[in-house]
Amino acid sequence: MPVSGLRAALSHRSLSCNVRERPAGGAVAAAGASLPAGLAGGVLAGAHRAMSGGHRRGGSAGRESGRSVERAVEEAAASGSLSLSGRKLKELPRSAAALELSDTVQADLSKNRLSEIPVELCQFVSLEMLNLYHNCIRVIPDMVINLQMLTYLNLSRNQLSLLPPCLCALPLKVLIASNNKLVSLPENIGQLKCLMELDVSCNEITTLPQHIGQLQSLRELNIRRNYLHILPEELAELPLMKLDFSCNKVVSIPICFRNMRHLQIIELDNNPLQSPPAQICIKGKVHIFKYLNIEACRIDKTAESPYQHIEDIYPDKKQDPDSGIGSDNGDKRLSATEPSDEDTGSLTIQMANISEEDQFHKQEDYLNIRSKQGKLYPVYPLGVSRHTSDFFLGLPDHSLLLLKRQILLFSTVFIRPTRHFESVDPQFTIRRKMEQMREEREHIEQLRENIETRLKVDLPEETGAALMDGVVLCHLVNHIRPRSVVSIHVPSPAVPKLSMAKCRRNVENFLEACRKMGVPEEKICLPHHILEGKGLVKVSTTVQALLDLATARSALLF
Repeated sequence: MPVSGLRAALSHRSLSCNVRERPAGGAVAAAGASLPAGLAGGVLAGAHRAMSGGHRRGGSAGRESGRSVERAVEEAAASGSLSLSGRKLKELPRSAAALELSDTVQADLSKNRLSEIPVELCQFVSLEMLNLYHNCIRVIPDMVINLQMLTYLNLSRNQLSLLPPCLCALPLKVLIASNNKLVSLPENIGQLKCLMELDVSCNEITTLPQHIGQLQSLRELNIRRNYLHILPEELAELPLMKLDFSCNKVVSIPICFRNMRHLQIIELDNNPLQSPPAQICIKGKVHIFKYLNIEACRIDKTAESPYQHIEDIYPDKKQDPDSGIGSDNGDKRLSATEPSDEDTGSLTIQMANISEEDQFHKQEDYLNIRSKQGKLYPVYPLGVSRHTSDFFLGLPDHSLLLLKRQILLFSTVFIRPTRHFESVDPQFTIRRKMEQMREEREHIEQLRENIETRLKVDLPEETGAALMDGVVLCHLVNHIRPRSVVSIHVPSPAVPKLSMAKCRRNVENFLEACRKMGVPEEKICLPHHILEGKGLVKVSTTVQALLDLATARSALLF
């Protein structure tokens, strides 16, 4: 056998022995057996480094996550805003107890694994906003009553079965507790006098407490997807602008809901409604409220009244079999399409028109009855005369008594005192109204000019609509004193219109900045003057006072 062949055979046998005799250590060692000694050592060392490096990376990732939590807590001590969203936390970091966080204003602990509100969090006495969205919270401790500055609380997507009564002792303006397991609301919920938005949708609530009618500031109520059968009449006492009770088991809307003058949006789909019927409900809020008004009039007519028998004797006109819902007269009927904004206008104007029409028709009916009385009955003076005495003497006793009652009834119910308008100058009232309108226009123009001059922008024609979201006003106060409003909610291309909660937050931040800058309290408008766009005169007063303060301070500096 040639030498080269012998070497090859020996090499092959040696390799086979090495493979059979090596301990089980992995594919890398087997591959190294067929490589030169130096190369095999390099491969093994590289594999070892790779495996140890993987362990080091896993450990470093955990340490990095821990460091990021610690860093967030340290930043909260400096900035007043604690942001620990999506950290899979089951409790508050221990470093939070070591640092001074009592002046924290905002805390975001959403998307974690908290089973209860941390006790340490209840010591943040300056907390104004608390977001606990998407945790596993089952109970709220009584120590939450320490948060006497809290105005915004988000408890949605947890496992709460009840809200404790102590929660109603907080100055909350926004309470969100949707997607829980709530079966009822606290009986003392009426203590939340500042509450403007309440969202308890997607729960298991069967009834609403009567004291809910005491929430005198409530603007938005969302009770969607619950088990409600009845809407309490106390809801009609609230200044609601939006009401959503869709996906419940409500059969009828109380007639007193027609008095909800501020209501702009009502959501009632997926309910087995019978009053109003479904064909009325699908046409929108205007038709719903017309139906409720007509039902109220029908009930009033069937009730006992001192002149009901006169209407029966002298019917004014025959009633059409058509109910007249959604029509201005007998020739118009309900449209099959949704009413446009131009057709419907605001709900307040519609209800005012309905009230004026009712008053006009009542006056017309009264005049018709009076004219028919004049035709059918002889008119006698109320004083006793010879003809009157003769007339009474010719009647039986029971007829005489009945006639006297009729005369007394007419004189007390139908005879109204004559109003003397000769002494009133009609031009005086018109002139005063025109003067008032002129002053309001001047205030609005002054407001527009102040904002456009300061911010170098052009406002739309509708000044009220341009200021409703509070963005322009926040920019104005920041222009006068930078960072007076730290956070401003602004629309985005995806969401061109801000929610009511964000608009309200902007407006409140603007008003708070005005107070801090020294604007007198009597010159500061209320939030609804801006949010509803109907108090521009008061808004103009606030802005003018703010600019006067800025001008005075600038003069002192120079």
